[in-house]
Amino acid sequence: MKTQKISIGVGLGLTQLMLLNSNIVAQERPVTNLDEVVVVASRSPKKLSEIGKVVRVITAETISKSQGRTLPELLNNVAGLTIGGNGGNLVDVKAVYLRGAIPGNTLILMDGIPVNDASEISGEFNISAIGIENIERIEILKGGNSTLYGSDAVAGVINIITRKGQGTLTSNLLATGGSFGTYKQVLGLNGQIENTSLTFSATNLDSDGFSSAKPTNGELNFDQDGFHQKSMIFNLGQQINNKFRLRANFQANNNAAQLDNGAFADAKDYDYGKTSILAGVGGILNLNKIGLNFNLSQNNIRNKYNNQGSLTNNSGNITHVESNLNYTFNKFLDLASGVSYRSLRTDQQNPFSARLFAGNHITSLFSSFFLRSNKGFQAEIGGRWNNHSEYGNNFTYTINPSYLIKGRYKFFANLSSAYRVPSLYQLFSEFGNLALNPETSRTYEAGFDLNLSSKFNLSLAYFKRDIEHVIDFGQLTAGGRFGYINQNKQNDQGYEFEFSYNPIALLNLNAFYAYVDGEVTTPLGSSFNLFRRPKNSLGLNAGIDLNDSFSINLIYKFTGNRRDRYFDGKTFKSVEANLDSFNLLDVYAQYKASKKLTLFTDIKNILNEDYVELAGYQTKGINFNAGLRLDIH
Repeated sequence: MKTQKISIGVGLGLTQLMLLNSNIVAQERPVTNLDEVVVVASRSPKKLSEIGKVVRVITAETISKSQGRTLPELLNNVAGLTIGGNGGNLVDVKAVYLRGAIPGNTLILMDGIPVNDASEISGEFNISAIGIENIERIEILKGGNSTLYGSDAVAGVINIITRKGQGTLTSNLLATGGSFGTYKQVLGLNGQIENTSLTFSATNLDSDGFSSAKPTNGELNFDQDGFHQKSMIFNLGQQINNKFRLRANFQANNNAAQLDNGAFADAKDYDYGKTSILAGVGGILNLNKIGLNFNLSQNNIRNKYNNQGSLTNNSGNITHVESNLNYTFNKFLDLASGVSYRSLRTDQQNPFSARLFAGNHITSLFSSFFLRSNKGFQAEIGGRWNNHSEYGNNFTYTINPSYLIKGRYKFFANLSSAYRVPSLYQLFSEFGNLALNPETSRTYEAGFDLNLSSKFNLSLAYFKRDIEHVIDFGQLTAGGRFGYINQNKQNDQGYEFEFSYNPIALLNLNAFYAYVDGEVTTPLGSSFNLFRRPKNSLGLNAGIDLNDSFSINLIYKFTGNRRDRYFDGKTFKSVEANLDSFNLLDVYAQYKASKKLTLFTDIKNILNEDYVELAGYQTKGINFNAGLRLDIH
């Protein structure tokens, strides 16, 4: 605790030093507007005014003023997004809850390519493996979007766009240190040499951490669960001519950590190791009205667990091939169409069950038409056919009209279906069921985005999502065999209200309020509220540019009451718990001392809130992180 207080004092001192060296000077900050260009909503660059979907962007400017923070921390301040475990130990898996859906119902993309984890039971990807120093921007597409992206895009899609290398070749060094013995070093290279662009980054992260499990009943001496990560990313692009560009990427990540035995349960000598490699090649060909994009990627992940000599080894491999065509017929009609093939394999071995070695594949064809008129009316109409090697065929669709008035006021509605395929474990393990169908959903959306002035933007979105064939664990046979079955229904609805306001040149305010409610209904007719997901959440980000060199962000989020459910290892029963609401306030300050040197400090949970995100697990009190970034031209 003494070390932590000293660290916080250093951080406050650094902030004061920055203030003493700054003068208040007006600086223009853009607010969110309908002219922003995004890719994720249509698989081609389009302005927000041209599409009738809810898309939110974490911009390069925001990321550049978030040095030393994490991807879960950035995402946790987006309307309708809750990151489970965000305030916990670095060891803990960060779960993405978008609009009340389970983590597996949000598709994570890296540069447009799905990054699922075939080695895990549910198949979702752990976003904490991605450092923001390698990210150019993030696009969050909300609502059912399986027509464009296939499986898992039930609640939405998060596309993490990595840096590709632009401008003069520059090397950089980032170093941070903070609470809980956490230190990070990043060595990077980014830029362009004639027609070749490249980005390289190597990262080392070490943290002594703290016990993830929360002691109870006077228990003492829960050991610290440390976390160690080494990662590397390499992106290469080659402009062959003015019409054709090739690209290649390689990412490697190695994690080592100490784990606990679950909620309220410490563990001694429980070690975890994870190695992941994502590699791919692709290209873009532009011919007048035609744009052709192709990708081939390989995603390999291996997890190793050693619990006092009890060994578990799980690996997963995903091969993904796709080709997408964008064609402009005229100023009133565009087409996005494509074909994809994804093959999944897993090899899972543990002391308690037979070895699982299994695989399957899915092939998809999709087409979406984007219509526009001179009168402001526009729409997307599309469908996707999917063929799965186990359950056969299914079809999804999108009907998405919108209306744009004076280029500033957009009103939209959306009717879409989506799906999520069963994981390899749910199909082929000892608890597997080859008769499983995919979870299927229908989503209704309506809302508006209004640019009321150059200083004020207002948005409202309502959604209703109905999911059929929800996969759950239950009794498979009359003889008492238990496993995965399609038996539940899930019905969610809610809305998100957002505004952005730039009252004076040096101040930018972004705020949101989100509400979500839902229930899961079993064949017996019983229902329960969504676990770990708050009905009410709100946030406020106040960005202050005191001059061209110094900026401060005040980041506040309120998370409402929730219910949770955990397994009690002492009674071997499932226990439900009520979790109270909590408030988090962070202060981030950044000072550009010169063209080459940037200093920053980040004080999180400055109110020292004692809160619970996950029943049985601890969170951080007030904690501190500070560092520098050096750019060498």
